[in-house]
Amino acid sequence: MDQTIKTISLWQPLYDKYYSDNDALRHILTVHSRSVADMALSVAHRHPELLLDEVFLEEAAMLHDIGVFLTDAPGIQCFGHEPYIRHGLLGGELLRREGLSRHARVAERHTGTGLTATAIEVQHLPLPSIDLVPETLEEQVICYADKFFSKTHLERVRTPEQVLQSLRKFGDDSVSRMEAWLARFYS
Repeated sequence: MDQTIKTISLWQPLYDKYYSDNDALRHILTVHSRSVADMALSVAHRHPELLLDEVFLEEAAMLHDIGVFLTDAPGIQCFGHEPYIRHGLLGGELLRREGLSRHARVAERHTGTGLTATAIEVQHLPLPSIDLVPETLEEQVICYADKFFSKTHLERVRTPEQVLQSLRKFGDDSVSRMEAWLARFYS
């Protein structure tokens, strides 16, 4: 069954607007985001009791990394001037300007399993000292799905064990959130 919902009309114009001069990054973003969207939709289909908004899941998953082009991450063809950790916040700003405030929240809250104000302060991250943790189920599912897919190895899907290992650098709270999501969304 094709899980893709036809939301190209929302994300495609924004990719055209922000990625028209960077085909390599557009390809990376499209493949990565499509993988995230497909996994998020798979969670929705396996767990109808969650009553997830599938159209929003696909739209927001396709747009969650829209701000990466503003960052300095040459390994994924990003030649901006901002630190990569700010890509979610920058994407949120872009999406709000486009009138997509609900989508903006997903972009802002998908780093790690979300970042608390305390974690931002303790780690001296170049982000405002505010909680950027997924709150709604849709925000959580997209953040969860994003952790299984890399932008540097588009063909790979991480195992739950690999996901947990990759989150250890963000601290125990991040690992605990993912463990809870795995218990809720993985089966």
